[in-house]
Parts: sequence; structure tokens; C-alpha cells
Amino acid sequence: MSTATGAATAASATTTTITTTTAPPTADACTTATATASAGSGASPRTGATAPKSPGRAFGWPLRFAVLCLVWGFSFLFIKVGTQGFAPLQVTLGRVAFGALVLLIVVALKRERLPRSPRVWAHLTVAAFFLNALPFSLFAYSELTIPSTLAGICNATSPLWGMALSVVALAEDRPSRRRVAGLGLGFLGVLTVLGAWQGFAGTDLTGTAMALGASLSYAIGWIYVRRTLAGVPHSHLSMSSAQLLLATVQLAVVTPLFTTAPAGFPVIPLLAVIALGALGTGLAFLIQYGLVAEIGPTTAQMVTYFIPVIATAAGVALLHEQLSWNTPVGALVVLAGAALTQSKPRPGTRSLPRPGSTTR
Repeated sequence: MSTATGAATAASATTTTITTTTAPPTADACTTATATASAGSGASPRTGATAPKSPGRAFGWPLRFAVLCLVWGFSFLFIKVGTQGFAPLQVTLGRVAFGALVLLIVVALKRERLPRSPRVWAHLTVAAFFLNALPFSLFAYSELTIPSTLAGICNATSPLWGMALSVVALAEDRPSRRRVAGLGLGFLGVLTVLGAWQGFAGTDLTGTAMALGASLSYAIGWIYVRRTLAGVPHSHLSMSSAQLLLATVQLAVVTPLFTTAPAGFPVIPLLAVIALGALGTGLAFLIQYGLVAEIGPTTAQMVTYFIPVIATAAGVALLHEQLSWNTPVGALVVLAGAALTQSKPRPGTRSLPRPGSTTR
């Protein structure tokens, strides 16, 4: 959410086309759409020119890829542990606050400036709601009643929602038969995870609906960002920092209205919230952007397929959550469907543009 990330804006994509359904649907996917958009094919976020790759950095990318998978995979465990000591909105507020703090420190060190345009800030406010405040809160509330393993699997449905919505909202996205098949397969996997043939017995439908709603919120946010902020001449770092800052303000206003101040600050839940924000939201975004710029979005987005596996393993091993056969089987079906929705036409084939559409 988690994966990450993530914050997710298309602002720095001055020469690249953003694909909403390819942004990694993580616990922090909100912070990664910028990276996917602006650094595609190693392009510079400001000029679109291909940046030279450092041999040392290229050698180290598998390790950073593994770290990103672990951080985002463990985000659902951190949420579960955090809600054992704090209200869900308080967990989310801490998450975005610590994440914003990390990015703002990097902004200061790099001597970058936050956006100044009121229009950009207005669009970022909407993006912060759909890509940060709302989905993070829904995941936190969902894990009050469902296992962290199920939340991680629901998070993987985000590309399915993205493809379904992009067909309606983005005229240039014309799905192939393979992508439509992937959409159907993915939602069949969701039904398998939930045990639909048993009447959803043993599954809290409200919590599951919240987790699926969080993934849907990511997809809505990506489409909004694509339509409103593509081409804005600001770096991914400044835009993402501003977005997380706005999400922090939104939650700082709302949280006191629905929760009371915590009676104490238990150490383990507090550390979980700090890790969720500083690592799973702040640091993870910086790693993801570097990976996209270095190895390209296609390889970097493969993190999507490891997150539910790690989330499931962490929940079972560390939280002793129960795992029935249909959960991993359904998760594999969901990931297979998500992979099909990301598939591209074979080399040598080219789909005809719609009348009146433009090609890039």
C-alpha cells in the first residue's frame, strides 16, 4: 500500500505517457505513480532525457528491489499491530506524518521547492484524499475485523479496478481481449479468496469491502492524477512531499473529530506506526523512484506480485493468522489476472487508434 506508494502524481511526466493500471498497487502505491510516470525508460523527471546509469547502482538494484518488497509486504502487519494500540485514523495520521517528514527532509537536503501554483495544490488535495487519506484509513479500519493476509491480497486488486475504470474514464485506453480476460480472472480470484461457494462463511464482509474499497480508491486517484496533473513541471519529490503533507493536514483535521486522544503510547504499536510511515511510506517511495529510473517501470512494477506473498507469510508466521487453502489459491488467481491486465500487444502488432484520438 500498500504497496506503496505511492506522492503519486504524474506531475513530472513531461514526455512520458502514464498508464494508470501499471502503477504498483501497494500499500503505498499512492507514492509510486509519480515514479512510474516520470522515470519511465530511465527518463529524467524534468527533461525526459535518458539519464546515465551508474554501474554501482545498477549492480545493487536487486537488493533494493528485495527491500522494497519486504517493506511494502510488511506494511499490512504494521497496520495490524498499530491498530492494537491506536485508533485506525490515528494509525493513518501517524503513517502519513512520518512519511511526509522523511520526504520533506530529503527535499530540504536537495534544496528543492514545493509547488507554488494554487491550481497544483488544489489538484494535489484531491489526489491526497484518494491516494493517501482514504485508502490508508480504509485499510486500517478493515484490519480491525479481517486478517492482514486478506488485506494484502485485496490490495493486489488495484490494477483490476484501474483497468475497469480507465475504460470508462480514459478514452485512449482500449482494452484488448487478453486484458478483459485478466479482469474477469482477477475478480474470480477475489471470489475464491472469499470462499464465495460457501456463502462467504467466516469472512467479515464489511472489513473486506473496506479493503477492496481502498484498492478502488487508488485506481480513482491514479486516473484523476493522469487527467489533471500530467505535464506539470515539478519534480516527483516535491510533488509527492506536497501530497503527503496535504494528506497529513486532512487527517489532522478529521482524526480529532472521530477519535479521542490515546490514553498512552504503547511501544510496539508506536514502533509499528513509525515503521509504517518512515519506511513503508517515505523511504519506500524513494527506493521505488530510484528503481523505476534505473531499471524501468516494467521490471520495477514486478514488486506488485511479491507484496501479497510477503504479507501472507508475515501474517501467518508472526501474527499466527489462519490460512485456508482457498486464500493462497485465490491470491495466485488474482495476481494472474492482474498480470494479464498489464500485458501489452506482441511485437509487430498495433491496435488502431479510436477515431479522433491521438497517439504519442
